[in-house]
Amino acid sequence: MANCAIVGINWGDEGKGRMVDYLAKRYEVVVRYQGGNNAGHTVINEYGKFALNLLPSGVFQPGTVNLLGSGTVVDPKHLVGEIAKLRERGVRITAENLKISDRAALVLPIHPLQDQWEEKRLGKDHYGSTLRGISPIYGDKYMKKAIRIGDVKYPEALEKHLRRLIDWKNDVIVPGYGAQKLDFDEMLSWIHTHCDPLIPYICDAGELLERAQADGKNILFEAQLGALRDIDYGIYPFTSSSSPLAAYAPVGCGLPSLKVDAVVGVAKAYSTCVGEGPFVGELSGEAAQLLREAGAEYGAATGRPRRVAWMDLVATRYGTVLQGATELALTKLDVLSYLDEIPVCIAYERDGRRLDRFPFTPELDRCEPVYEVLPGWKADISGCREFEELPEAAREYVEFIEKAVKCPIRYVSVGAERDSLIIR
Repeated sequence: MANCAIVGINWGDEGKGRMVDYLAKRYEVVVRYQGGNNAGHTVINEYGKFALNLLPSGVFQPGTVNLLGSGTVVDPKHLVGEIAKLRERGVRITAENLKISDRAALVLPIHPLQDQWEEKRLGKDHYGSTLRGISPIYGDKYMKKAIRIGDVKYPEALEKHLRRLIDWKNDVIVPGYGAQKLDFDEMLSWIHTHCDPLIPYICDAGELLERAQADGKNILFEAQLGALRDIDYGIYPFTSSSSPLAAYAPVGCGLPSLKVDAVVGVAKAYSTCVGEGPFVGELSGEAAQLLREAGAEYGAATGRPRRVAWMDLVATRYGTVLQGATELALTKLDVLSYLDEIPVCIAYERDGRRLDRFPFTPELDRCEPVYEVLPGWKADISGCREFEELPEAAREYVEFIEKAVKCPIRYVSVGAERDSLIIR
């Protein structure tokens, strides 16, 4: 049995969804192991174009079991809506092919509100949250206050936990923001309205994964965001509130004893970033607009324009090591086809000193990119399906990155569709 993790190497939005969609046919189980509906995994296949926020990207593959693991946080109202939208477009989703770990924490209406209140309080120092309530629910989880989705199957326990949560919010959180008190009965009613339809999907994730392992089934782990948004090793505090690292996949999936045998790290052929925080080499003006439009760089979950930069090898080396990537997928190479020359950030310079290693977050604000300029290829490469079919300059660009990050690039994406992929 070979278990594989699909993970982001940079700031997120690298194209993980399209890689999971492509590779899922080889796996019997696909697991989202962290994050919530703040993801925006774009998938284009025979059903159409989708931006999945919470559902695992393996839902399009017949016979694949898709699991929201114990490390995820679930907004039940959003999930029910996302399921309905996919069903309307012919995607089969049942209690047989979608499972939710009973240990996944529940996103309640108070959590997005807390997100909004805190971003407003921070003002110009805000984090750039998606406002989906992800940080507040993870905060509740680690303060041992959160409701878990499995609690809905145990009404007495649910009411006890919810009363404790409401009392705490009303005593501490709500007054701090000057908001109205929460009503216990309204919140309990909301939970039943949106969670009861999901009861058939709730399972013991550990038992499911133990059986899969015993039966020799292959498991694919799907991460949200990228290494530089990791809560411990990313550009803290401008990070997510969970760990999108491959090393966390066994913990977040629901069976910590599982092993990750292979890690496919996904990186774009240039850099993008949604949200606040340091972003060395960020482009502005016409250069930024041209790259953003060429790559359609707008957040799948939020619609926000993404910040853009040229390929950053310092950050990409760092992310590759953090993820323990065994191979890389380089996406959106075709986007760069409009350029005569392509700058690549090969190092940082800070206070006159060259840096080849990604530094601690506060130091990033003083870093400037050191570029090496490579020739462009000025040709449409979207129809290429073999590496040798690419123009020489495009092949050299891929090989330059591969050599710099010291990890083989096995997949090269030249379009958004499932089959627009070169396998080396």
